[in-house]
Formats: sequence, structure tokens, C-alpha cells
Amino acid sequence: MLFSTKQHNIFLNMKILLIGDRATDRYHFGTVKRMSPEAPVPVISGVFKTKELPGMAANVAENLKALGCTVDTRYGNKICIKTRYIDVRSNQHLLRIDEDHASDPLALAGINYSDYDAVVISDYNKGSIGYETVETIRREYNGPVFVDSKKTDLKRFEGCFVKVNSLENERAVSKPDNYYIVTRGSMGAKCGMIEVPSPQVEAHDACGAGDTFLAAFAYDYIQNKDIRKAIGYANKAASITILHTGVYAPKAEEIERHYGRLVND
Repeated sequence: MLFSTKQHNIFLNMKILLIGDRATDRYHFGTVKRMSPEAPVPVISGVFKTKELPGMAANVAENLKALGCTVDTRYGNKICIKTRYIDVRSNQHLLRIDEDHASDPLALAGINYSDYDAVVISDYNKGSIGYETVETIRREYNGPVFVDSKKTDLKRFEGCFVKVNSLENERAVSKPDNYYIVTRGSMGAKCGMIEVPSPQVEAHDACGAGDTFLAAFAYDYIQNKDIRKAIGYANKAASITILHTGVYAPKAEEIERHYGRLVND
């Protein structure tokens, strides 16, 4: 299946419609000096720094922007909060507390899809995106649709580029026949018979790596129309993200510095 898109190269801007669930990623940094006498858990001796970053679909948006895309966003009406406690000396992630809030389904009437080079859907299954939402977009839009979803009936996203991780792949009760991409961490990613290795780096924090993969895959595929190349580019982008604490959005220039010129070679 071929998709019609505007022609771009690395020097031209892409316009992306991004829809999905959003979160605030909150990080509390403290120091661990001892174990608790009450249980085999570390004691954080006070929190001396806190930072907040956009999470879920909002992190995908940051990754697309870092690659030079113009991004129009449609988010659910609720914001989830993920709070992480981190030992600053070891950078060890000690605890995550999730405050999930279900959003109402997004209303997408009135969108002029012809304005966009692609639609990217970041579905954390918090209520913003229904199966019907994706099916409607697929019918109404003639360009590429990229879906990262925690839903299980993935066959209903046939015709889209569907990206899941290994655990989500195991949980799926149905899968699309084409354009189904499974990321496998250090083992790389595969799409049907295509297997693309990941750079072997010492992972520091996997937080947000899937968001980076989704954004980078869409960015490269729009330009090159080559699934293997796009997966390779996305693997390399995600390998930079996991070198940082918390979510991180690498720029195209940064990916090129690490791995050489990758786009339109």
C-alpha cells in the first residue's frame, strides 16, 4: 500500500497532526545513604530538586519538534501524572507513582487532513483515542498514519503503521497484516521479515524511548518511504534517549553527530 505525501527532505519542514493521551512526567531527585531498618528499601534523605517534563503524547510532540517538525496537537481533556523518585548519586530510578485520569474521547470534526504530511497517534489507552477514532482517520486521510497503542485488538488499525513493544505484542489478541513494528530494546526492532538491530549502548533510562522511536520513525519514513531505513533511524534516535535520565528528545543534528548522516543517504 502506498501513501501520498508531500515530498520533503531534511531541510524542509514537515507538518504533523499528533493526537493522544498526555501526561506530566515529574522527577524528584534525592540522595540515598542507607537502607530502611523497617523494610529492604532505600531511604531518600530529602528531595533537593524536582523537574517536570511533558509525557506520553506530549513527549512525542517534543521529539517531533526536536527533529524540526511543525506539530499540531489534539490531546485528551485529562492529564496523567507520573512521579518518579531518583537517587542522584547513582541515578537509580527507585519508585514511580502513577496518577491516571481517564479522558473523554477526542472530537476531531473539522480537521483539514490535507494540511498534514502525516498523522501520529500516541494511544496510552487513557480514553482519548477509541478504535473508531483511528478507523475514521484512516478513512478520511490519504497520508501515512502512525499508531503507537496499548490496545490489544490491533487488527483494527490495518492500513496504519502500528508500533508496539515486546510486552504489548504478547498481549495483543489480533495484529495487522502489514506495517506492524515490534520494538525489542537492545534486540532491535522487526517488521514482518525485516529485522533491524539497535546500537549497543549502555542504557541509562528507558523512559520515553518508545516515544522517541515513534517520532523518529515517522520523521524518516515521510522522507524516504523506506521502512527498513526508518526503523534504523528510529533505533538510533532511541539509543540516544536512553542515555539520559527521564524523557529526552534528540535533535536530528545530534543523531547525525552520533551515527553519521542517516537521512536521504
